[in-house]
Amino acid sequence: MSRGVLAVDRLVAVLLGLLLVAGGVAGLAWWTGDLAPGTSLDTAPVADVTGAGWFPAACGGLAVVLALLGLWWLLAHVPRRGAGQVALPGSGPRGALRVEGDAPAKAAAQVLGAVPGVRSAGGRLVQDRGRLVAELSATLEPRADLAEVAAAAGEVRGQLLEVLSRPDVVGRVRLGVARADRGSRVS
Repeated sequence: MSRGVLAVDRLVAVLLGLLLVAGGVAGLAWWTGDLAPGTSLDTAPVADVTGAGWFPAACGGLAVVLALLGLWWLLAHVPRRGAGQVALPGSGPRGALRVEGDAPAKAAAQVLGAVPGVRSAGGRLVQDRGRLVAELSATLEPRADLAEVAAAAGEVRGQLLEVLSRPDVVGRVRLGVARADRGSRVS
């Protein structure tokens, strides 16, 4: 999320919190009878405004504006973890050397997928808490040699980081074990 979205979130949270506190205090005062005893509310001004000819159009316009604001707010909160294009070392001020972030990670995943005992592998480059993370994930066969696969995964991760050659990129490998061997499944 951007700073603007965070600022709007905080402002709305504060206003909503103050409104809820005021409503709670008013409700408590009404319940105890301390809210101006013996007085009545005159709703004639409200009825005059809601009966005016312009009121339905104003409400419709306000509803459209609020719906668009709500959609913007929801879209601003959609997590975007993909890194997109990444500048490589040796890039000039114009950033001429760029690579699609997922391409090297997917190539590394193919190398990891060729290791004996690895059923499938995937890779991507994401933004995580302000850092670029090269993620590799693999699903292993239940009978795979975990030490061998872990060593190969570490080596592939190191090669991926070397290819990217950026000190701000960290690597992460996630290994999971499949529930059953492929050959033992019953069709």
